[in-house]
Amino acid sequence: MFRSLIAAFAITAALALPAVAQTAPKLPANADPQNTIIMQTTKGPVVFVLRSDIAPKHAERIKQLAREGYYDNVPFHRVIDGFMAQTGDGQYGNGTGGSRYPDLPAEFSNVPFKRGTVGMARAQSPNSANSQFFITFGDASFLNGQYTVIGQVVSGMENVDKIKRGEPVQNPDKIVSMKVAADAK
Repeated sequence: MFRSLIAAFAITAALALPAVAQTAPKLPANADPQNTIIMQTTKGPVVFVLRSDIAPKHAERIKQLAREGYYDNVPFHRVIDGFMAQTGDGQYGNGTGGSRYPDLPAEFSNVPFKRGTVGMARAQSPNSANSQFFITFGDASFLNGQYTVIGQVVSGMENVDKIKRGEPVQNPDKIVSMKVAADAK
């Protein structure tokens, strides 16, 4: 009986493996794993490429916090239909907190905010970005030159589209885990 239980478990585990592999996001061929983020959300995987060429300090902060597990289980606390989904408050989860690190100086660029652009959230001061970021649902050109672009979604935008809306969101979707692709197993 014990052997049949072990065999049944092995068969069940083997059958479960392909389903897990199918949900793992595939990186684009030209993506640098050191500057690519794999974010598992409650709606599915989202992959974005960091723009370390235009926002090196912000890209490094995102990677640092991802490697520390700061973003794991953090809610999308502010999601405005037609605009953006904001997350990254690993301190309080409601948009009022930040990491233990100092705020970052703005790294504005001429890269436009369009569908799937990842930008750093900030307070009124341009130099107040810390850990929070947002992903735009569509054109948000009114943000151009006023917020730091840190990346672009390359896979899973359909999962961002499914994130529950609200300001604040009731029973929000979350980042289940967030990793630098080079560190993902």
